[in-house]
Amino acid sequence: MAIDMAGPAFTASASAPPQPELLVSAALHLMSHYSANASQAGPCLKLASVIERHLKALASHGDLNPVLRATCQQLSEQWAAVVDQALPRPSRPTLFKRFVGGTRQ
Repeated sequence: MAIDMAGPAFTASASAPPQPELLVSAALHLMSHYSANASQAGPCLKLASVIERHLKALASHGDLNPVLRATCQQLSEQWAAVVDQALPRPSRPTLFKRFVGGTRQ
Protein backbone atom coordinates (compact mmCIF):
# COMPACT_ATOMS: atom_id res chain seq x y z
CA MET A 1 0.00 0.00 0.00
CA ALA A 2 1.46 3.35 -1.03
CA ILE A 3 1.20 6.45 1.12
CA ASP A 4 0.90 9.80 -0.64
CA MET A 5 3.78 11.85 0.79
CA ALA A 6 2.97 14.84 -1.45
CA GLY A 7 -0.30 15.69 0.27
CA PRO A 8 -0.78 18.83 2.35
CA ALA A 9 -0.41 16.87 5.59
CA PHE A 10 3.20 16.04 4.74
CA THR A 11 4.17 19.38 3.21
CA ALA A 12 3.11 21.53 6.17
CA SER A 13 5.74 23.69 7.79
CA ALA A 14 7.88 21.93 10.38
CA SER A 15 7.46 24.94 12.69
CA ALA A 16 3.65 24.75 12.59
CA PRO A 17 2.10 23.14 15.68
CA PRO A 18 0.70 19.67 15.02
CA GLN A 19 -3.02 19.67 14.34
CA PRO A 20 -4.87 17.30 16.66
CA GLU A 21 -7.12 16.06 13.86
CA LEU A 22 -4.07 15.09 11.81
CA LEU A 23 -2.53 13.27 14.77
CA VAL A 24 -5.77 11.39 15.48
CA SER A 25 -6.09 10.46 11.81
CA ALA A 26 -2.49 9.24 11.68
CA ALA A 27 -2.82 7.25 14.92
CA LEU A 28 -5.98 5.52 13.67
CA HIS A 29 -4.31 4.77 10.33
CA LEU A 30 -1.25 3.30 12.07
CA MET A 31 -3.41 1.20 14.39
CA SER A 32 -5.30 -0.28 11.46
CA HIS A 33 -2.01 -1.19 9.77
CA TYR A 34 -0.72 -2.73 13.00
CA SER A 35 -3.86 -4.83 13.30
CA ALA A 36 -3.74 -5.95 9.66
CA ASN A 37 -0.01 -6.73 9.75
CA ALA A 38 -0.18 -8.57 13.08
CA SER A 39 -2.39 -11.25 11.60
CA GLN A 40 -0.10 -11.69 8.57
CA ALA A 41 3.48 -11.19 9.72
CA GLY A 42 3.18 -10.82 13.45
CA PRO A 43 3.34 -7.66 15.55
CA CYS A 44 5.71 -4.90 14.45
CA LEU A 45 7.70 -3.24 17.26
CA LYS A 46 8.48 -0.11 15.24
CA LEU A 47 4.85 0.45 14.32
CA ALA A 48 3.73 -0.03 17.92
CA SER A 49 6.35 2.48 19.03
CA VAL A 50 5.16 5.09 16.50
CA ILE A 51 1.55 4.55 17.62
CA GLU A 52 2.60 5.08 21.23
CA ARG A 53 4.40 8.34 20.34
CA HIS A 54 1.38 9.66 18.42
CA LEU A 55 -0.91 8.92 21.35
CA LYS A 56 1.53 10.53 23.78
CA ALA A 57 1.63 13.67 21.61
CA LEU A 58 -2.16 13.75 21.57
CA ALA A 59 -2.32 13.31 25.34
CA SER A 60 -0.17 16.40 25.81
CA HIS A 61 -1.94 18.52 23.18
CA GLY A 62 -3.58 21.52 24.84
CA ASP A 63 -6.28 22.03 22.20
CA LEU A 64 -7.76 18.57 22.66
CA ASN A 65 -10.87 17.82 24.69
CA PRO A 66 -9.85 16.68 28.22
CA VAL A 67 -11.73 13.37 27.87
CA LEU A 68 -9.96 12.62 24.58
CA ARG A 69 -6.60 13.62 26.09
CA ALA A 70 -7.16 11.25 29.03
CA THR A 71 -8.13 8.45 26.65
CA CYS A 72 -4.99 9.06 24.57
CA GLN A 73 -2.89 9.01 27.76
CA GLN A 74 -4.34 5.65 28.80
CA LEU A 75 -3.88 4.20 25.32
CA SER A 76 -0.34 5.57 25.16
CA GLU A 77 0.50 3.69 28.36
CA GLN A 78 -1.05 0.50 26.98
CA TRP A 79 0.94 0.78 23.73
CA ALA A 80 4.10 1.50 25.74
CA ALA A 81 3.50 -1.82 27.53
CA VAL A 82 3.10 -3.56 24.15
CA VAL A 83 6.44 -2.11 23.03
CA ASP A 84 8.11 -3.00 26.33
CA GLN A 85 6.92 -6.61 26.16
CA ALA A 86 8.10 -6.97 22.56
CA LEU A 87 11.64 -5.72 23.28
CA PRO A 88 14.23 -8.49 23.39
CA ARG A 89 15.51 -9.19 26.86
CA PRO A 90 19.22 -9.74 27.43
CA SER A 91 19.85 -13.24 28.59
CA ARG A 92 21.59 -13.66 31.90
CA PRO A 93 24.18 -16.39 32.15
CA THR A 94 23.13 -19.39 34.18
CA LEU A 95 24.85 -20.21 37.43
CA PHE A 96 26.73 -23.04 35.72
CA LYS A 97 28.00 -20.74 32.94
CA ARG A 98 29.10 -18.16 35.47
CA PHE A 99 30.87 -20.84 37.49
CA VAL A 100 32.63 -22.37 34.47
CA GLY A 101 33.34 -19.03 32.82
CA GLY A 102 34.65 -17.48 35.99
CA THR A 103 32.48 -14.37 35.70
CA ARG A 104 31.08 -12.86 38.87
CA GLN A 105 27.85 -10.93 39.01
